[in-house]
Amino acid sequence: MQEKSNTTLMPSIIYGTAWKKEQTTRLVLDALEAGFRGIDTACQPKHYSEALVGDAIVLSGIDRRDLYIQTKFTPVEGHDPNTIPYDKDASLFEQVLQSFEVSKQNLKSDYVDALILHSPLFPFSNLLEVWRAMEKIYETDGAKMLGISNCYDLSVLKRLYDEARIKPSIVQNRFYEQSDYDTELRQWCKEHHIAYESFWSLTANPHILNSDTIIKLAIKYRKTQPQIFFAYLISQGITPLSGTTSKEHMSEDLEANKIVLEREEIEQISSLLRH
Repeated sequence: MQEKSNTTLMPSIIYGTAWKKEQTTRLVLDALEAGFRGIDTACQPKHYSEALVGDAIVLSGIDRRDLYIQTKFTPVEGHDPNTIPYDKDASLFEQVLQSFEVSKQNLKSDYVDALILHSPLFPFSNLLEVWRAMEKIYETDGAKMLGISNCYDLSVLKRLYDEARIKPSIVQNRFYEQSDYDTELRQWCKEHHIAYESFWSLTANPHILNSDTIIKLAIKYRKTQPQIFFAYLISQGITPLSGTTSKEHMSEDLEANKIVLEREEIEQISSLLRH
């Protein structure tokens, strides 16, 4: 079965809304005003205020069709027991459907551009049951793409890809040294036309941001060190999430898309990741 959409609709950088709490509406409005057109959220009250994201979208006055909105289904283990947005005693299949109904109400939209599984479930039969529910949402036009987050085991991703009717279009992972920057996984994603989104890209990598290589390039291009690193990620086909609360940094992050690094400079930064 073919996808209804593809990752060409995904912006090159996405605004992340985790941990914004009561400031979510204001910050999403700031991000949209700065020029962001991609928003990442989740139906997980423990870490996201999804309904406030929806408020910001409405208040912005931007046509929904001009926005890329992705949300997530979070398994029970990822929730505060007091704020689970679905019946924890329901089947996994029903939990996904109930969570998505809440997301639609929160986001004031009858569809999302991508529905992402917040983390793999084990055993694999549980993961597949959740994915089947996500496929139903896709097949009834609730989501244009499906994806998975926090999936660092390539064998799990490969098995999901093999058994899924609707193949994953997105992998969203923490971008850090402990996973070897998902080097092998990212290559496999590239070969299978799966978009790779990175989060924690700046926070986890102060050693790269403060390296002589990045500092020299920042001086050369008259840009900030984060801008240079975001430009590098984009050059590698990675879609980074930015969770900044600074209006200035929002604008700077978006400008990273305009920086064209030379081939030798890209290789210099790549070598930092290999080290």
